[in-house]
Amino acid sequence: MKKSGLKDLGFYAVVVILVLGSVWLVMMLSQPEKLSYSDLLETFQKGDVREFYTTGTKMEIITQDGQRYVSELYDVDYFRQDVNDLVREQYKKGVIEKYNFGQGGVAPGWLLVLPYVMVICVLLVLWYFMFNRGGGENKTMKFGRARTRLGSDERRRVTFGDVAGADEEKEELQEIVEFLRHPKRFIEIGARIPKGVLLVGPPGTGKTLIARAVAGEAGVQFLSISGSDFVELYVGVGASRVRDLFEQAKKSAPTIVFIDEIDAVGRHRGAGTGGGHDEREQTLNQLLVEMDGFGNNEGVIIIAATNRPDILDPALLRPGRFDRQVFVGMPDVKGREAILRVHAKGKPFDQSVALSDLAKTTAGFTGADLENLLNEAALRAARENRKVINNEDLREAMLKVVAGPEKRSKVISDRERRLTAYHEAGHAVVSRHLKTRDPIHHLTIIPRGRAGGMTISLPQEDRSYASKSEMSEDLVSFMGGRVAEQLVIGDISTGASNDIEKATKLARSMVVKYGMSEALGPVSFASENEEVFLGRDLGHVRNYSEQMASRIDQEISAFIDAAYRRCEEILRGSMDLLHKVANYLLEHETMDGPAFEACVQECS
Repeated sequence: MKKSGLKDLGFYAVVVILVLGSVWLVMMLSQPEKLSYSDLLETFQKGDVREFYTTGTKMEIITQDGQRYVSELYDVDYFRQDVNDLVREQYKKGVIEKYNFGQGGVAPGWLLVLPYVMVICVLLVLWYFMFNRGGGENKTMKFGRARTRLGSDERRRVTFGDVAGADEEKEELQEIVEFLRHPKRFIEIGARIPKGVLLVGPPGTGKTLIARAVAGEAGVQFLSISGSDFVELYVGVGASRVRDLFEQAKKSAPTIVFIDEIDAVGRHRGAGTGGGHDEREQTLNQLLVEMDGFGNNEGVIIIAATNRPDILDPALLRPGRFDRQVFVGMPDVKGREAILRVHAKGKPFDQSVALSDLAKTTAGFTGADLENLLNEAALRAARENRKVINNEDLREAMLKVVAGPEKRSKVISDRERRLTAYHEAGHAVVSRHLKTRDPIHHLTIIPRGRAGGMTISLPQEDRSYASKSEMSEDLVSFMGGRVAEQLVIGDISTGASNDIEKATKLARSMVVKYGMSEALGPVSFASENEEVFLGRDLGHVRNYSEQMASRIDQEISAFIDAAYRRCEEILRGSMDLLHKVANYLLEHETMDGPAFEACVQECS
């Protein structure tokens, strides 16, 4: 038998002995005191008996002060004759409250102990499940084990062929695959393969899928764990799980260890109020030590994913730990088409559907968004009992992914409908007169999500940067709804609150972050990190004076005021188009891009 098996057997033997000892002790303590026959008669004669019961040859009495005694009767009938008259007399006087010469009262010894045994059993079951959550072999003493998930549990192995729209990322990681396949070639030339690779990118861009594909392409074990799995209430558990994770990885080498959302455990130390000794920081310290602990070229590669690399501790990112960072960004139009083709497998489409056209109209969508879009389109087709997915399904699915489902059942007053129609028409008309704004794709006054209505513009091309003129015209477009309300309704509503919030945020970024203010010049006043860390930012000092803060506020207001004036100028010169679009919306509730352009041509 293995040593661990002997230890387990000894542990359970000790538990059994303790339980049996506890039961025996309870039995001994619960037994009533024995009374001789002569003392029993004397107790009756004194009138000190409150209750008594006879079972077989045993009698149990309860005295006036609540004490319990038991006595052995050699002849029950003889005893009854001795005390019968006395018992009746005392019962009439109320001295004896209850009695029975034939049954009840004295229970068998095992029945008296049964409640205590049941309590002990319940406690043991609760204790077992507390330390055995998740099942498995010998989990009682494995609270500090890392809860890894094996890639072999997947239905099929994922390879680079399953990853679309990330060609450069796959090229970056091909070295890792080659090392895991042919480590000798790298070792002979003295090359050191990175111990860790950090995948950085927005949510939904496929970081987890790429990590799984690396393991699948190399044909090695894939151990997956979330950063939050390390952090526990109990101090020391996280560090113990980190140690166990690396022990598992070394035993199953060559292997890929994937830590998802590593920012849950790898945040900048000193960013919390617990000082340097809280559980999360101890876990991070142990992770740093373990990454230094295993040697180069051992066949263990750590891949981590995060969408917040700016809040990670610098010690994690130094050479020898996460040597390489791979940015997994939003897919371009070519990548979106490839992703759509991957997720379109197994879905029947109408002949009029062109995935290339769909890719052009989904700029800014991540891989997860595109998969959700096709799934929503398929669900809509199935709800309408159709066998194929058409363009209308895709259009409606795109709107649902962007803004949520329609709320046609919501009761809206005529006044609110009119206000919403002019609000959305104002956005559309203003955008049509701005050179850098994208074409209008869809207008609606049907509520979707938290919005009472919406104007959707679809970009015609992917953009990596935005110019000052583009952002200035964005500000003008944001003001379209508010200005239209003021000009036509003669009042303003809370419906423009989100537009004002976005405009203020954009104007502040233009002044503080991008240095686009002519009065202040190309100076950045933004802090190094926009994330708020309570422990670090309590002592943060603003890097500019109160006078400069006042000037910044003035410049922000100047940008917004200029946008408001330009927006008002555009709408005053396009009132016919504004009324025509609003009336169309009041009649039809929705308006697509071609219908909007037709209105523009009629009013030009």
